[in-house]
Amino acid sequence: MILFLTFILLLLLELASPSVNIDNLNVDDIISNRRLLIPYIKCALDKGKCTSEAKDLKKRITDALTLDCKICTNQQKDKSKKVFQHMIIHEKDYWRQIVAKFDPEHKVASKYEKEFDL
Repeated sequence: MILFLTFILLLLLELASPSVNIDNLNVDDIISNRRLLIPYIKCALDKGKCTSEAKDLKKRITDALTLDCKICTNQQKDKSKKVFQHMIIHEKDYWRQIVAKFDPEHKVASKYEKEFDL
């Protein structure tokens, strides 16, 4: 029981912590330059090195695809949606890998795929 309560406390602290990196991240610059985008994707897939921004983005992807962005700020929701749209349209193979890792039951990803016609 103590272990469970400790886990809940740590989870709440993580959710309450500010997400400065992702809020200041210019996703338009990243998605418009494949050379910048691919390292972020590889970080999320545990196939490459992660910068601090990439680690934060990886957390937000997890939140967005497992919790349907219920704990995201409005700005994070907008950025997640923009990145997902780009990946669905331009990076289909990487999108499938991201979904397989973070939303294997396709509960949330299907919503984005329908919206962006995949």
